[in-house]
Amino acid sequence: MGNSFANIYAHLIFHTKAGGLTMKEDDLPRIFRYIGGVIRGMSGHALVVGGRPDHIHVLTLMPVTIGLADFVRDIKSNSTKWIKNIDPAYKDFAWQEGYGAFSVSESNKEAVIRYIERQKEHHKAHSMQDEYCSFLKKHGVELKDIHWWCVKNGSIE
Repeated sequence: MGNSFANIYAHLIFHTKAGGLTMKEDDLPRIFRYIGGVIRGMSGHALVVGGRPDHIHVLTLMPVTIGLADFVRDIKSNSTKWIKNIDPAYKDFAWQEGYGAFSVSESNKEAVIRYIERQKEHHKAHSMQDEYCSFLKKHGVELKDIHWWCVKNGSIE
C-alpha cells in the first residue's frame, strides 16, 4: 500500500491567554476563515471553525502527515502571528499554552458542527470554563488531571 489514509475527526478547543487580550466580535469571522486556511495549508480539512472572543472551537479532519500536538501548535502559532497584524490593538495577543482535543465519530460529526455554529447562543447560559470542564469530564479525563478551576468553580465534583 503506497498511500496513507485516515478518517479522524478532532474537536479542538483553545483559549486566549489568561488575563490577555480577547478577540473582537467583529473580527471573529475572518479569524475563523484564516484558521480554516491554515488547516487546509497543512492538508487538513476544517469542517467548521467557531467560538467566542475568548476561545476557539475547530472540528477538523486530521491530516495524515502531522501529529496532533504539532498540528495544534502550528494552527496557534500561525494564527497568533496573523492576528497580531490585523489590528494594532492585538500586538500582545496570545493563545493559552494548552488545548483540548476530543475525538468525534462520523455519526456525531453533524451534532458537533451545529454545536460549534451555535457558540454565541450556548455561551449566554454557560461560561467557557464550565463548557471546557464538561468536555473534560465527558471524555473521561481523570480528576487529578483536570484544571484546578474545574474543581474550584464546582464544575467538577
